[in-house]
Amino acid sequence: MSSENTGVMETGVSYYGLSYPEHAERDFREMINHNCNAVILALSEFDIDFWFPNIVRITKVAKDLGLKVYLDPWGIGKWFGGEPPSNFLTNNVKNRQVSAFTGEYLPAACFNTKAFRDYFLGICEKLAREVDADGFFWDEPHFALPKSYASITGGPGDDWSCRCPVCQKKFDDQYGYEMPRVMTKEVVAFRENSALDILQTASRLIKQIRPASKIVCCVHATINTYYVKENRGYDDWEKVCKVKEFDVFSTTIINYSLPQSYFKSITQRTVDVARKYGKGSQRWLMGYYNEPENLDDIKKIVRLYADMGVESLFAWTYRGGHGTSLAAPRALELWDKLGEAYGEVLNSKAKIKK
Repeated sequence: MSSENTGVMETGVSYYGLSYPEHAERDFREMINHNCNAVILALSEFDIDFWFPNIVRITKVAKDLGLKVYLDPWGIGKWFGGEPPSNFLTNNVKNRQVSAFTGEYLPAACFNTKAFRDYFLGICEKLAREVDADGFFWDEPHFALPKSYASITGGPGDDWSCRCPVCQKKFDDQYGYEMPRVMTKEVVAFRENSALDILQTASRLIKQIRPASKIVCCVHATINTYYVKENRGYDDWEKVCKVKEFDVFSTTIINYSLPQSYFKSITQRTVDVARKYGKGSQRWLMGYYNEPENLDDIKKIVRLYADMGVESLFAWTYRGGHGTSLAAPRALELWDKLGEAYGEVLNSKAKIKK
């Protein structure tokens, strides 16, 4: 992908619950029949620990069928987005993010701690060395939001994380004074820089091992109104795009109940900032839980993204989440409609080439 408007180059879905290559092959063929040319393998900590030999094989099956494969460290440390539990948190009572107001340990790893950095970077190195994937997908990385009353009031006293001993010392070393309990400009900068540092370090490590790896960084799709009070560390899109190790700038799913103007605004901002810094652009579609009343609206949104210059389109998830507690109401119908929508934008691109 490049920063120029080349049209939709990539269409895909996420895929999880990995088990056996022969089963995955059938699923991959179904994806291809639904006009997907790429897949994101969502890998939980348990998958990486227990199913690793088959992750290698499943990746090869997908690539042999012509799909591009991206690896998603799904829910790792509960710092990345995703439903799966974290082995790291189970085995580490501390090394967690801490509430600034209450001092309570939160159900998310602190990525400034050496224990988690070593753990996560070790996973990235293992995947990069042993799995022949095309790239990695950083899936909605974020600071944890404490669940105390102060964190949901929307006022200047909102709680935040992380103010663990490691973060406090690191802040003191950088600024020369104790880390405040309130969200100052210095705290915001510290959190943003810390949040990007671990991803930049991991991306650099992966590219040293597998230089052709494409790194996709996906952040929350907001207009700095919902997450701005939480400041999850990745709200500054320009700062994210400036990271040279990132190849594609991606923004997350938008609920179908929101107005089309919101879809347009988010997409325009995504494409604009990606082009400004020479990155590819990626937008996501909701393919689980929520669906539009008229499933044909999926085609309209896919066409909107394509017309606005988005280069990569992905949906969460395969088969609309069919069979899961987060399945779309008409999961298999939604899946078919998504496949039709993908086919239309890919076919229109092929016609333009002719």
